[in-house]
Amino acid sequence: MIGLARLALILLVVLTVIYWSLVFYFRAGERERLEKEWHETQPPLPMERFVEIGITEYRQSLRRKLLWGVYVVPITAICTLIYLVNYA
Repeated sequence: MIGLARLALILLVVLTVIYWSLVFYFRAGERERLEKEWHETQPPLPMERFVEIGITEYRQSLRRKLLWGVYVVPITAICTLIYLVNYA
């Protein structure tokens, strides 16, 4: 039982590091894309405001996808493998 708790703790720490790394990486990429779009289209908003609005919208859509991809899928796969190895 202690081995499972240790595995879970290490897994959550590693997945959290991966999650935050991906958040920062994708946010930086989106910021660059928005700045490039602003330079190409020259909307009436200042660049900082345009990028801030775009990042706010992007953050809401990205968070759910990353939660599923980083936490739910690997944990479900590991639990399924543990079940199959022990009980099937």
